[in-house]
Amino acid sequence: MVLNNIENLLEKYENGETTLKEEQQLKRYFSQETVASHLEVYKPMFAYFLDNQKEQFTKDVPLKTKKVFYYKWISVAAVGVLMVGIYFKSSNNQSDDLGTFDDPELAYHQVTQSLEMISNQFNKGTSTVGYLNEFDKGASTLEYLTELEKSTKIIFKN
Repeated sequence: MVLNNIENLLEKYENGETTLKEEQQLKRYFSQETVASHLEVYKPMFAYFLDNQKEQFTKDVPLKTKKVFYYKWISVAAVGVLMVGIYFKSSNNQSDDLGTFDDPELAYHQVTQSLEMISNQFNKGTSTVGYLNEFDKGASTLEYLTELEKSTKIIFKN
């Protein structure tokens, strides 16, 4: 009767359905010196569980606080140094001429020259992209292939 009960508890244990009280019964049974011969394989496992249950952590846990290096304060200091540098650099450049024109016709002439130069550069860039038209021609011929594929699908579908 006891052996039959232990076998049922082992089956429940393997399925993960035992309660703590039932597991204690198994540990007590396997801690005995006489165990049924076909259950000897479980004895080392439950002996390990009993020994492991008695272990305690005995080391001291240090409670010293570590020095925390604050990276955010370094970033704040770096931003401050940059701002001071920008301020002093901009205060030195206030006496420079900003390039304003007193004569409106001269300003208009300068703007038209600048825009003409930019236009020439854009035209050079667009002339080198002319090969994309050839790509479009190739893509349009591929459309004919898709039409051919559709018709073959219709033919072979029936």
